[in-house]
Amino acid sequence: MKTVRVNASKQYEVRIKDGLLKEAGQQILTVKKACSCVLVSDETVFSIYGETVVQSLQNAGFCVHTFLIPPGESSKSTANLVNLWEYLADCNITRSDLLVALGGGVVGDLTGFAAATFLRGIDFVQIPTTLLAMVDSSVGGKTAVDLQHGKNLAGAFYQPSLVLCDPSALGTLTPEIFADGMAEVIKYGFINRPELIEKLEKQADITDIITLCVEDKRDIVEQDERDNGCRQLLNLGHTLAHGIELHSGYTVSHGSAVAVGMVLITKAAVKATLCPQETLDILLNLLQKYNLPTKTQFTCEQLCEAALEDKKRKGSFITLVIPTQTGRSELKKTAIEDLPAFLIKAWDNT
Repeated sequence: MKTVRVNASKQYEVRIKDGLLKEAGQQILTVKKACSCVLVSDETVFSIYGETVVQSLQNAGFCVHTFLIPPGESSKSTANLVNLWEYLADCNITRSDLLVALGGGVVGDLTGFAAATFLRGIDFVQIPTTLLAMVDSSVGGKTAVDLQHGKNLAGAFYQPSLVLCDPSALGTLTPEIFADGMAEVIKYGFINRPELIEKLEKQADITDIITLCVEDKRDIVEQDERDNGCRQLLNLGHTLAHGIELHSGYTVSHGSAVAVGMVLITKAAVKATLCPQETLDILLNLLQKYNLPTKTQFTCEQLCEAALEDKKRKGSFITLVIPTQTGRSELKKTAIEDLPAFLIKAWDNT
């Protein structure tokens, strides 16, 4: 088993091994005594893994309640957050009890925010079942729900007690959902991991890929847990991606949007002579290799408008993540009024 220890405001481990879903109860017992727990999942994931995880928790002595939501980004809503709060109260969950998130990023974000806020904070465990959640959203303590104005606008920094990644669960993903996760994997390579890019250009073991990404996120979170400095590097492609998701009515998946967002910001950087053309070419080749899109139907004006409501905006400035070479990105504080002129270059095909 691969183990990555995260030393943030709360210390916890990310454990990575095939078969951890069947061992969930015993694994959780290493950090939490048997208690009442609420397993939060979506209907699709629960139909595949719910019985396995519930049985494992019960065998370990946990009293298990379940709360299910429909799959998809639309379930990461304030309505479902309130419904989950009310369910926790109905189950008489106390501060000594536990929430368990079984699923992708939507389930993890919703469960984490509920854990952060119910009774002013109770323990929760992440059991991610998608590649995107394993390498990114389950680690680092960002929890949130979406508002009508955009993604993740209501949330809290709240670290889990444990993260269990079972790579064998990836075998049940559709090719589209697996590709979504690869967008976040590729993102790590272009932030600060050129060796990851080299692995992806060949054929790498998925457990090693997950471990490398988690280690990278661990290193960044330990330096900047509250997202005021270097952690913003993890937003490569995300400011534009959130605009794409919003304008598509969330019909474009997060990973696909991030892929396009990375292309657009890299194109703009190349046109501004901040990044070599070779970096853009490598990015495009990798995205195409892993079946990810590289173009959007939305205009620069539409995505700039969405950026004005991005949670990373501070006053009249927004911090962009700019690739400067293959395997390296930097933060660039940009005035809102200068954003359109910089980004429009990404739509210029000359």
